[in-house]
Amino acid sequence: MAIIKLSAIERRRLQAFVTCLVFAVLAWLFTALSNPYKFTVKQPLTFRNSPQKRAFHPLQPDTVNAIVQGTGWQMLFSKWTDTRKEVNVDLQSLDTKNFIVLSSQLKQINAKKDPDREMVGFSPDTLFFDFSNRSVKRVPVQAVTSLQFERQFAQSGVMTIKPAYVKISGPAEVLARINFWKTDSLKLTDLNESVNRRISLKRSNEGNLDVEPKAVSINIPVDEFTEKTIEVPVKLINNRNFYDVKVFPQKIKIIFTTSLRDYPDMNEDDFEAVADLDLWSRQGYTTLPVKITNMPSYSKIVKMVPQNVDFIVKK
Repeated sequence: MAIIKLSAIERRRLQAFVTCLVFAVLAWLFTALSNPYKFTVKQPLTFRNSPQKRAFHPLQPDTVNAIVQGTGWQMLFSKWTDTRKEVNVDLQSLDTKNFIVLSSQLKQINAKKDPDREMVGFSPDTLFFDFSNRSVKRVPVQAVTSLQFERQFAQSGVMTIKPAYVKISGPAEVLARINFWKTDSLKLTDLNESVNRRISLKRSNEGNLDVEPKAVSINIPVDEFTEKTIEVPVKLINNRNFYDVKVFPQKIKIIFTTSLRDYPDMNEDDFEAVADLDLWSRQGYTTLPVKITNMPSYSKIVKMVPQNVDFIVKK
């Protein structure tokens, strides 16, 4: 039950009033957000022109509070946009001193920012650095890959990385903890041919580490695979008492997958099948299981026939 009953004319007047009020609020809000404001956003620091003869360690966090002058709209959305942008700091003057004044680089920093969103200050404005002797270390590159292949295709050889090693320079105590350097992730799907890509190396989390080069070339051989069957002799191992032992059958059939490129060259010399006589002498086995102890890389065993062999021991 309505508390206040309004006539049709009164309802129309009320609707007109509410509509005007909403438009007035929106107009005020639009005008207010179009005015210039100063606001603070937290932004990550990156460094360039690092000293070549001095290793450094920042004595403050790797972020800085930047004072930005922009519109109210930019202030409203700065939480989602500005925090992902970086403040690039030139460290060239660290060759002669141990601090950087950010306000002295405002012109260079703003040159790489949006012209309508100018930085006017920083907190802290001065960055201090600790120094130690700079060392150099050579470490292997470790590729980070996620590969998915089309049906019947697979990696057919060793992945090659050029250069295979990179040079890192920085404080000796930091370098001592680094034994390899990773690449950015390489994710590929539906592969049906060899891959040759140039991929960047992971960026250093430490501002006082330099890595050279910044990228490497990765080659991953890919080929179509098919099945092949060969017969391989069974080799007896652990015949400690030199018994005269006969195994039956003397050869087994191995069904395996191989790349089309290697298919013609695959033969029994690429495999080694063994039966362990210790299983009889120590555990009483009446038949000996066959194990494949050597096979070509990137091939897979599909089936062995038989998987166990009989034997006769003449003492």
